[in-house]
Amino acid sequence: MPTSAGSAPPTSPVKSADRVLELIEFLAATPSRPTLTQLAQRLGIPKSSLHGLLRTMAARGWVATDETGTRFGLGPRALRVGVAYLAGDSTIALLTPVLDDLAERFGETVHLGRLDEGEIVYLAKRESTHPLRLVSAVGKRVPLHTTAMGKALLAARDEAAVAALLPATLPPRTSRSHTSLATLRAELAQIRVRGYAIDEEENREGVVCYAVAPRLASPPTDAISVSVPTARLTPELRQQIPAALLESVRRLASVRAIPPS
Repeated sequence: MPTSAGSAPPTSPVKSADRVLELIEFLAATPSRPTLTQLAQRLGIPKSSLHGLLRTMAARGWVATDETGTRFGLGPRALRVGVAYLAGDSTIALLTPVLDDLAERFGETVHLGRLDEGEIVYLAKRESTHPLRLVSAVGKRVPLHTTAMGKALLAARDEAAVAALLPATLPPRTSRSHTSLATLRAELAQIRVRGYAIDEEENREGVVCYAVAPRLASPPTDAISVSVPTARLTPELRQQIPAALLESVRRLASVRAIPPS
């Protein structure tokens, strides 16, 4: 069927490439190294085909096995590609001084997260200077509805976009998590007014998080957060951290044009 000028014709995925990418994504999301049988069952790939894929990927460094040779995980080549992605991302470079400034000012954990397939993935982190700190890592994925970063990004979108990003049910991470779309929407309305989001122990017990979503795109896809254990969260910090985040957004807006919504 002919296509209109300027539009690309529809394409079907190449089966072998699709399988390789599906395998990489599954291994990245599975900390416990699965066996060949488990991979075949989970991915629906015949063992004979899967064995050939794994052998080829292992030879190229994309897959590694345990000492028994029967369990599979990502190899060092995956790390090389991930590091290259982070090093080449212009938004990370732009926001690095902001992350450094917040970390130096408060001594608490600072994250840069990006919206990806209905979740937040951590792209950068500054560690807290305190022994009691939030445990996390670059590459970790967290839900939208339980995190300050996720709620900051949801608040920057209209109702239809919010519904499209969220699952049919909102699974709780703690007893404080939103499980009702109605209550979440009510909080998103408050976030739009004040300009920043709060996670009051909704993603992890004992940790409060504040976040903003700088409008570096329309709608924004990245958010910055500061996380503080409740044991150190004074009334002064409850005012200072959101103020510092909002000021960082204002500074970014002054040095980079923000697309209209």
